[in-house]
Amino acid sequence: MPENDPWEYSLYIPNDLRAVTVCRRTLRLILTMHGLIRMVDLAELLATELVSNAVRHTKGSAALRMRWSGGGVLRLGAWDADPSPPEPPQPFDRAVDREAGRGLALVRACADVWGWQPLSREGNGGKYVWCELGVA
Repeated sequence: MPENDPWEYSLYIPNDLRAVTVCRRTLRLILTMHGLIRMVDLAELLATELVSNAVRHTKGSAALRMRWSGGGVLRLGAWDADPSPPEPPQPFDRAVDREAGRGLALVRACADVWGWQPLSREGNGGKYVWCELGVA
């Protein structure tokens, strides 16, 4: 499959911290197979933060979604069943020395753009927190 063809993967995970490692390794494999190895390290970091938040701060299952636009943009997102908005990220310089609470600060500092949206479909709620990386 050529690098410029769009694709999308979703990985549904249980509420289990071990799922973060499964997501990270799956993301690495997908990006490698699609010829996007240059994006792996940063994408792994960002996906880890998004999925960790979904697993740590909510109950129930979650999902990691990876979408390549074909135009040079990788979107990573984590869905969870809690419709509450994520805590706004602290500026990274204030969050760097803390043991916890740095996830969205890292996402904001490293991604080209990030955001979140509440979800509601067929009576199922939750939220989707996402970020995008462009090919440099």
